[in-house]
Amino acid sequence: MEMGFVRNWFKWSQLVLAMVVVQMFVAGMNLLSKVILSEGSFIFALMAYRHVVAAICVAPFALCFERIKEHKLGWSLWLWLFVNALTGVTAAMALFYYGLRDTTATYAANFLNLIPIATFVLSTITGSEKLNLKIRAGKIKCLGVIVCVGGAITTSFYKGKAFYLIHHSYNHHRITVDTTYAHWTRGTVLLVCSCLSYSTWFIGQVKLLKIFPLKYWATMSICIMAALQSTVIGLCLDTSTASWRIGWDLQLVTILYSGALATAATFCLLSWAISAQGPLYPPMFNPLSLIFVAISGALILGEEIRMGTLLGMFMIIVGLYSFLMGKRKETKRVSLPEQVKTISELTGSQLTAAVVPTTSPDNCHICPDSIAVDVDHEDGLNKNTVNPRGLEAKEITMLMF
Repeated sequence: MEMGFVRNWFKWSQLVLAMVVVQMFVAGMNLLSKVILSEGSFIFALMAYRHVVAAICVAPFALCFERIKEHKLGWSLWLWLFVNALTGVTAAMALFYYGLRDTTATYAANFLNLIPIATFVLSTITGSEKLNLKIRAGKIKCLGVIVCVGGAITTSFYKGKAFYLIHHSYNHHRITVDTTYAHWTRGTVLLVCSCLSYSTWFIGQVKLLKIFPLKYWATMSICIMAALQSTVIGLCLDTSTASWRIGWDLQLVTILYSGALATAATFCLLSWAISAQGPLYPPMFNPLSLIFVAISGALILGEEIRMGTLLGMFMIIVGLYSFLMGKRKETKRVSLPEQVKTISELTGSQLTAAVVPTTSPDNCHICPDSIAVDVDHEDGLNKNTVNPRGLEAKEITMLMF
């Protein structure tokens, strides 16, 4: 019993740690993206290069740890891989970066916190996630979602008093983004579409992992397709050599970091978490990236921290803890085999007794030795045939019901 508890706790802690690491990768990518986008880098060139790097990083794991020969690669599988690459990678990232270009970095980053609620709504509609409001775990989980989103909204709209973790007079390399040509309405629409695209990817990943459970091969295939999609779209928009040239500068660092950590490692960890906990689990950690960006931006870039940001962080942590606690209780509830039924259920329609008397041609009397009772036990797996001697069929039926 204790070993089972330790094993379950260790697996749960691994999932939590993996999702926290993913948000750290995302926060680092956001900080690097601030710099290169302000320098006018071509978005689709960056996307194409980063996904080539990601495919190269995942390839050794796919070749060493997974056997693709055991799975048939039909047209339906390639279609799902193509759709996943288009929704979760190409479209989602492109829409976010172009929305970022039309607005500001802070405004765009807050839209990532809408992905959990969008995923929650879509997964509930599609049946991938159940509300389970009749049980305590479901109520705690839903309350955690509401509080977490409330924290993200508080961080976005309530500013409060500003202060600095390091003295701002020592920050001589403040990064500024040109917003002269900002288009707030168009940028907002693009960012909302990006959130919906990310949410669609989380839901589609559930279906993909069911028909193609090889996580490394799926990640590598999606990255290759995303690189091809980004290249084709990018060449249609800009064919100049300058837009596709890579120098030995921060742009190259961003491509390597984004490809190896923010794409390859992140997608593998997300696929693992989705297969274990469902599509809603990973995006619930997205608000943590806001905390990491705020702290790292204050320490590295010397940016200010607002009281509203701290209040929002507190709400996000409380909401996230509530969601994880509810999800863990819900997982314990359904972790047993589906065939396991409670005693209350067994007293209802799940418990059946079939009394099969055997008659002989000579007479129509019930033979005591030939009474078969077919009972669906709690484990739902074993069905025993009982031949009780000395009990008539009527007595057995009364005993069972």
